[in-house]
Amino acid sequence: MTTTNVAVQLTSSELKLLQNLVYQECGMFFDERRTHFLEDRLQRRLKEREIDSFYSYYRLLISDQGKEELARLLEDLTVNETSFFRNKAQLDLFHKYVLEDLLRQKYKDKQFSLKMWSAGCSTGQEPYTMAMLVADGLGYFTLRNPPAGTVVYPKPLVPPPWRVEIKASDINAYNLKFVFGRAALSGDGKSVVFDYPMNIKDGVTRGNLKKNVDNWLRVLDDVRSTFKVF
Repeated sequence: MTTTNVAVQLTSSELKLLQNLVYQECGMFFDERRTHFLEDRLQRRLKEREIDSFYSYYRLLISDQGKEELARLLEDLTVNETSFFRNKAQLDLFHKYVLEDLLRQKYKDKQFSLKMWSAGCSTGQEPYTMAMLVADGLGYFTLRNPPAGTVVYPKPLVPPPWRVEIKASDINAYNLKFVFGRAALSGDGKSVVFDYPMNIKDGVTRGNLKKNVDNWLRVLDDVRSTFKVF
């Protein structure tokens, strides 16, 4: 243990050990272009734990007692950059072509269930975006291909007989613990609701959000109900 602020110097073999451990534990590979980022995050953990030797820290990471510290390191290595309707070109491709083709084929086969996975969901903006795009695509598709039987009013976000399930996952345990925004108890003191600050509203359709008393925006229950978190 030490309280020195001097950075621990890594040899190439030590760096390789760390790269392999991170890849083995979570599948993230830090090649030579990203080793500076990897070393920077390592130095943060060494400083916080007051450890002055890489091998001492490495032995901790691979020990039964070091599971919590390993999780902390992996959390520090994730980049939690997220926003609604991020990467517009990819989303346009998904919305206008991939989703449309998928709905057409599902409709033809009379399979009305959609299951999707948002990997690296961070605090929920990506899977919420996916849910809004799917709801929009389903709405237009249903107008062109109305279902037989009684029309339901008010029209649900996901029109019957369609069913949508979006699984959202993230390697960062903090994000999963507080997934999909600010966690807070609702009025009944039991159920949990998830809100976003007002400044995220750009790009989010107004019909999918409502303003609460604290001037935060809440994604509507119909959107949130499409998720399963793991």
